[in-house]
Amino acid sequence: MPLLIQNGEIITADSRCCADIYIEDETITRIGTNLVAPPGSEVIDATGKLIFPGFIDPHVHIYLPFMATFAKDTHATASVAALIGGTTTFIEMCCPSRLDDTLDGYHLWKEKASGSSACDYAFHMAVTRFDDRTESQLRAVVADGTSSFKVFLAYKNFFGVEDGELYKTLTLARKLGVITTAHCENAELVSRLQETLLAEGKTGPEWHEPSRPETVEAEGTNRFAAFLETTKAHGYVVHLSCQPALEAAARAKLRGVRLSIESVVPHFLLDKHLAKQPGVEGMKYVMSPPLRDKRNQAALWAALEAGIIDTVGTDHCPFDLEQKSLGAQAFTQIPNGIPGIEERVNLMYSQGVRTGRLDIHRFVDALSTRAAKLFGLFPRKGTIAPGSDADLVIFDPNYRGIVSAKTQHTNNDYNGFEGFPVEGRASVVTVRGKVQVRDGVFVGERRRGTFLAREPLGDNHAE
Repeated sequence: MPLLIQNGEIITADSRCCADIYIEDETITRIGTNLVAPPGSEVIDATGKLIFPGFIDPHVHIYLPFMATFAKDTHATASVAALIGGTTTFIEMCCPSRLDDTLDGYHLWKEKASGSSACDYAFHMAVTRFDDRTESQLRAVVADGTSSFKVFLAYKNFFGVEDGELYKTLTLARKLGVITTAHCENAELVSRLQETLLAEGKTGPEWHEPSRPETVEAEGTNRFAAFLETTKAHGYVVHLSCQPALEAAARAKLRGVRLSIESVVPHFLLDKHLAKQPGVEGMKYVMSPPLRDKRNQAALWAALEAGIIDTVGTDHCPFDLEQKSLGAQAFTQIPNGIPGIEERVNLMYSQGVRTGRLDIHRFVDALSTRAAKLFGLFPRKGTIAPGSDADLVIFDPNYRGIVSAKTQHTNNDYNGFEGFPVEGRASVVTVRGKVQVRDGVFVGERRRGTFLAREPLGDNHAE
């Protein structure tokens, strides 16, 4: 059924106007004033509302075997939570361990998602080892439409790669024209610090951050940048958390390294005192990189506004209280991660745009457009234009609410942002022209989502 959205204010990364949007065959076909829809069309009055392109979360974990357990969400639950929060596309980390076969892992992750997502999705392919089969397997993954890699410079002996493997991965990525995302820490330093702290009897969640201090993240970021500079590959730092790592990445950008930067919602809004709470209350907030001293937040907000930080994701990774309690005897056994796929858009709008810390166009750019450009989805996704997919968020800036686990749709029994005020939320969300959400309620098709095959971009990645 054709859809006409009338009287809204369209806001993209570089423009705003009051206009109507006409949608047919899953795409935007016309934008203008006083548009008339043919008989039988659905009409939505967006008076007083903002219309954004569908938001893109470039960093989520849905299916994830990790630390003797599994992340709680499925694609069915996570995609509904994403849509209610205004995210219409997410990119999942496909993360087989070093002990798993790369290609088997890729097919397993695709199978878990197929036919169960309510929104569109893509993958980053993790390279957790590089042996004599890896190149041919990664070429097959790229040919299948997954044109971004992921490396871990952490989680020694599980996900982490050695320097030689990192070099081979980036060399291949350069040849194939794909971007490589990286978790930047120093695995050896983390391992040594963990051993020392546990030997001293320091086992609680408050010791997670000292085992992975800011210097460790800065070193990993600087090392990744050095490998990118040497190989001429394009890289993307995920979930950057602190000023020293930001400075390392910014210096690399200034000297011409092809490096993009992501931070995630927790590092803008939460700080390390939360993980110092006793027992499971502190365990809720264990993630890597860890929550940092609050002094880092001003630098992150300033870099985001300036465009030095390119994107804002979530690193969505829900583990419930029972799973978090697996680390009762040692912080090294606490499953790392925090959910956020549902809260990202509302919180960044409320705490960024509404407070004046973030320009509304930069908000759209960081939470939608730039991810689309970096990961081969633009202009199909990330903008509002004729020919683009009709992924739209009709946003009510007058809505007021409170974040609560009682009302969330993520499959988890706590919310790390409990009690945060919300000033504005998605009123209507469409995926390729189909209304999926109305006023916080999922009303659409649970199998609407599709795998997004992406072509390598070569040297044309957005900077």
